[in-house]
Amino acid sequence: MPKVKLSIVFETGARIGPEHAALLESVREVGSISAAARAIGIPYKRAWMLLDSLNRAFKEPWSRPPRAAHAAAGATLTPFGADVLERYRRMLAATEAATVDDLALLTRAVLTKPVPKP
Repeated sequence: MPKVKLSIVFETGARIGPEHAALLESVREVGSISAAARAIGIPYKRAWMLLDSLNRAFKEPWSRPPRAAHAAAGATLTPFGADVLERYRRMLAATEAATVDDLALLTRAVLTKPVPKP
């Protein structure tokens, strides 16, 4: 069965997509940007840039570094970040539920092998 990917793109250019959501969930689980990046298979710099883009694009931050001065490498989701992540997951689930019949029809209609180029 094909998978639905949900990307939300705002008029400002800000966006929330599958990679953002995976990173946020990973940060929530492991409490570190570098460990979260490793867990989802992206470079640390990309992870940092994704989080920074979210923090810069919205009125409230999505994540923040640890409060303790000795905790050099860490991060947590803010309540706002956790809330929006849950809303994103609900929107994705609703989209998947709304398209299940259409996706099943398309799955039956798709070729199993690509057509060779002439």
